[in-house]
Amino acid sequence: MGAVLAAVLGASLVGCSSTGGKRAEERAAQAAEGRSAVDTPRWTFAMVTHSGDGDTFWDIVQSGAKQAAVKDNINFLYSHHDEAQQQAQLVQAAIDKKVDGLIVTLAKPDAMKAVVAKATKAGIPVITVNSGSAESAEFGALTHIGQDESIAGEAVGDELDKRGRKKALCILHEQGNVGHEQRCDGAKKSFGGTLQNLYVDGTNMPDVQASIEAKLQSDKSIDAVVTLGAPFADAAVKAKDSAGSKAEIDTFDLNAKVATALKDGTLGFAVDQQPYLQGYEAVDLLWLHRYNRNALGGGLPVLTGPQIITADDASELAEYTKRGTR
Repeated sequence: MGAVLAAVLGASLVGCSSTGGKRAEERAAQAAEGRSAVDTPRWTFAMVTHSGDGDTFWDIVQSGAKQAAVKDNINFLYSHHDEAQQQAQLVQAAIDKKVDGLIVTLAKPDAMKAVVAKATKAGIPVITVNSGSAESAEFGALTHIGQDESIAGEAVGDELDKRGRKKALCILHEQGNVGHEQRCDGAKKSFGGTLQNLYVDGTNMPDVQASIEAKLQSDKSIDAVVTLGAPFADAAVKAKDSAGSKAEIDTFDLNAKVATALKDGTLGFAVDQQPYLQGYEAVDLLWLHRYNRNALGGGLPVLTGPQIITADDASELAEYTKRGTR
């Protein structure tokens, strides 16, 4: 079995080896055909997130997780709910199924603390992804995979300064999401201009558009709008056009539509946290923990972002966004 692990890990660590490259190609072909690259037991891992189907970001997270699950011979279960208490109930359901590993988001950590503790007490290894980096270790998770939301926000503030912006709106579409608050707070901290928060109902896109439009109409000095998710960037663009505003629209997260908008100048920049990696690495690290008691991060989060994406980068990434991995 040691040879199997070496085959799985070797090519990623020795990319210049022709043998390693050939093995990597073989494993990719196996995964594409739905065949695992290892012969470890068929463990069951569950992922429970605070958002999911119909959101391109979470589609990409799932894509990464499913690809890793195929490679690692994992039975992968996925569920989500945007209400924190219901998300906690889904985690409890996974515990009741006695899964071999658990991946959870901590968008509203207070509601998740007790159930994550139940998982760890039951001997189920937990990895947190996307949100909750500050609480992950405290709750007993092996590690957290994602971006530091405060650092990501600061990167946005710096980019707005580089672009000469003076007054920005930060659009929060999910009240109570600590990661969203951290993004806007980080941007406000580093931005040399003025940044205001605008809370909208993210479950009602026409309302999102109307709220942004009303704000832009009432304050013509706003020269930048930052949305916290790719689907909301499109609503902000429509609101800008309806309001006759000249504000630049920028966004967190990348998908095919955002890449196109970056190329044609409809959007200024995007902040990519590489959701495919969040799903893929979470499954892979759980497999490594089950098989070899490996861990990454040294007690600190494993960062997948932020990466500022502009029109110059969009063309290069277009093929990956079209296949749903960026």
